[in-house]
Amino acid sequence: MHASLADHAAVGMYLLEDDRFLYVNDRLARMLGYQRAEMLGISIFDVVAHDERQRVAEKLQQTLAEEKDIHYERRARCKDGSFIDVEVFGSRLDVEGRRLIAGVMLDVTRRKQEEAMAQLTSLVYQHSSDAMVVTDANGIVITVNPAFTDITGYSLDEVVGRRISVLSSGRHDPAFFRAMWRSIRRSGSWEGEIWNRRKNGEEYAERLTISTSYNDDGSVRCRVGLFSDVTEKKRRDERIWHQAHYDYLTGLPNRLMLQQGLEAKMLYARHTGSAFVLLYLDLDLFKEINDTLGHGKGDEMLRQVAARLLACVRRSDLVARLGGDEFCIVADGICGEEETRGLCEKIVRAVAEPYLLGDDRGLISVSIGAAFYPRDGESADELIHNADLAMYAAKDQGRNGYSVYAPGMRREAGLRRQLVRDLSGALDAGQLVLYYQPIIDLLSGRVVKAEALLRWQHPRNGLLSPMHFMHEAEETGLIVDMGNWVFREAARQLAQWRRRQPDFQMAVNMSPAQFASRKLHPADLLASLHKLGVPGEGMVVEITERLLMDISPQISHKLLAFSDAGIQIALDDFGTGYSSLPYLLTHHIGYLKIDMSFVRNIERSPQDQRLCEAIILMARKLGLSVIAEGVTTPGQRKVLAEAGCDFAQGFLYSAPVNAQGFEKLLDRSFGD
Repeated sequence: MHASLADHAAVGMYLLEDDRFLYVNDRLARMLGYQRAEMLGISIFDVVAHDERQRVAEKLQQTLAEEKDIHYERRARCKDGSFIDVEVFGSRLDVEGRRLIAGVMLDVTRRKQEEAMAQLTSLVYQHSSDAMVVTDANGIVITVNPAFTDITGYSLDEVVGRRISVLSSGRHDPAFFRAMWRSIRRSGSWEGEIWNRRKNGEEYAERLTISTSYNDDGSVRCRVGLFSDVTEKKRRDERIWHQAHYDYLTGLPNRLMLQQGLEAKMLYARHTGSAFVLLYLDLDLFKEINDTLGHGKGDEMLRQVAARLLACVRRSDLVARLGGDEFCIVADGICGEEETRGLCEKIVRAVAEPYLLGDDRGLISVSIGAAFYPRDGESADELIHNADLAMYAAKDQGRNGYSVYAPGMRREAGLRRQLVRDLSGALDAGQLVLYYQPIIDLLSGRVVKAEALLRWQHPRNGLLSPMHFMHEAEETGLIVDMGNWVFREAARQLAQWRRRQPDFQMAVNMSPAQFASRKLHPADLLASLHKLGVPGEGMVVEITERLLMDISPQISHKLLAFSDAGIQIALDDFGTGYSSLPYLLTHHIGYLKIDMSFVRNIERSPQDQRLCEAIILMARKLGLSVIAEGVTTPGQRKVLAEAGCDFAQGFLYSAPVNAQGFEKLLDRSFGD
């Protein structure tokens, strides 16, 4: 009878003599993957995990010696080599002088997994950075996790039994919550952003997900809310959006915001049959303000210009800064030239009023181009383009005025397009030439370096400097091939001059557009140096501060490739931009070039003199050399030399000349 009961038991049962099975029931055999007959006579250690055999042996000996029942958990090894978790009960059984062990074995694998999962769930619940709250079907709080307290300030005792609406900020209207509860009742879930209030009264934004757990009969067991504090993220996103749509200096909408605003106004105008005018403004002589008073004063002037423009228009009008000294105004409801004239004259007068810039006083004017919607363009790009053409016409008429777009203005744009076409063939036609300006060692008076300067020998317009074509070269991407040609041609000339003067250096300018292009490969340029037998130390690459301000990993790698080859990097026009002092050492800058706008007044302006002295002192502390540009008088040279400036270039020594003319300067001395 006992054997029959064991055979039908829901747990595994067995008898052991010594360590071998005398009896196993079907349940135990199936549990371990055996037939019953296979298990009879085998050792219990055949179904024990290897690392637990010693422990099992001790349990068996303890049971036989002390008649003590055993109860423990271990892993059982199945016939196929896999393992299960089992709970074992054993007792000594004396039968006709034989000592046996009767045992019961339960498969607790699933229970252990559930316990592990429950423990893991508890750990997640307790240590999650996301807040969790469990409520009943009516929103009464049942429990919360520690993160809930961290975010809201409410402890478990303070919210248990209260409605979750204790967190409500009052920002959302009843319709918001009605829609939320409709979703929860319909699908059991809701997800979205909501503003709530902490215990201390501070409002915060949370990203909330609500889900529902149901009983077997379909009734609601509980609702689970999972949320995180996204206040900082929202603020950061708002800052990013604002930075992407508004000018950081003036606070005006930027080009992107102008584009979006124009498209919205066009849509409204099409629906209502109304019209508006777009004004394109460019400040006259603003560069002179930057050059003479510095960029800090220039920035202050731009802020004052923005304020004056806003004062000239209505609140419904749009004023935007495109960048630099260019602005746009979209004036609603103006469709005639008479009204436009009145607005433009008002703006011209306002901009022309003197500016107080600290201790200085600045004067500028403005050129304005006007284009009407829909008469002068049916898209935002077309309207801006035509207003831009009109602005150039205003400049051609003498500045400080305005011009309304006319179709004939496209001719000027056509001439610029012709310039681009001519430029695209200039390199192949051999029309590009290099001129060289000497750089003088102020201590010895010797010509020790040259700056290679590009010129275009245009077949109709004569010799052109880069100011006439550089913008077009950068816009079309021609700058890369032209820049590569400049580098190789300057290196070829350098190889000749180093035979006469072995320590001679050649400087070439490289624009941000060159570095940004994927077509610029420093390795190819370095190979041309190697082929000529010119060491990297013989070349200097001049860059602008703007390149360092907007530097990307790709540009940084290109600069590093030049530096690793021994080529020195010079920072051109230093002090005219937003100086990036930490980058001077990071990107291995070797030279600073003081802009000519500071040198120009160094004899009569204590401020400019102190600025130059500060740049020289700073460079010396950083181990950098300094080159002063635009030196035109002996007095300027003297002040710079006394301040410790290393090198100088400018018309005092020579204007840029061709290679033949430069060779005559190589043996000259420019000492006092």
